Amino acid sequence: MQIRYLGHSAFEITDGKTVVLVDPFLTGNPKAAVTADELEATDILITHGHEDHVGDAVAISKRTGAPVTSMTEVARELGEEGIEFHDPNLGGTVTYDWGTVKLVPAWHTSTTAKGTVNTPSGLLITIGGVTVYHLGDTALFSDMALVGRRTPIDVALICIGGHYTMDRHDAAVAAGLIGAATVIPCHYNTFPPIETDVMAFKSDVEADTASEVVVLDPGETYSR
Repeated sequence: MQIRYLGHSAFEITDGKTVVLVDPFLTGNPKAAVTADELEATDILITHGHEDHVGDAVAISKRTGAPVTSMTEVARELGEEGIEFHDPNLGGTVTYDWGTVKLVPAWHTSTTAKGTVNTPSGLLITIGGVTVYHLGDTALFSDMALVGRRTPIDVALICIGGHYTMDRHDAAVAAGLIGAATVIPCHYNTFPPIETDVMAFKSDVEADTASEVVVLDPGETYSR
């Protein structure tokens, strides 16, 4: 199983056959490792409706035929563009040939490009026998611990940039609550308001928890 960091909060997760894209914000992303038309996809997952997370989902879906999975209101709105979609709500699980995706809470806001106000989520993704928790955009909240207690997490993709999400200090606490074997930071250094010291985050997490922090530059891949 490989996780490629595409920049901002965008990731490509593959087991060698299946290619899952998460929050594919590439066009307009100054840190994007690839362009949208370079990517293939089996499925596309979106944490919430903000444009820096929905990104190029519709264009990629139309080109590849990959269905989009997101919160009910987001998925149905994107479905109006003529793409296939899955529309779970918090606590709901979608089962695919390659694994599962469960929507879990995230404390944030979410409004689509069309002005639809909806609820954000985190994503609990099981693929290739590995469980990946993409926190989405979120503030720190104690119930993160329930996610890790209910389902042991192999890899946590954690926002650390501050301003729009929790900062690196709160993210280090979040890492402790979740208890993932591996932590990969994201949603930082894309724009000036979310610039932060990622190596300080790594140091804090590894000093206070049993998690290993893997810092990926856009385009780099983590293999498990």
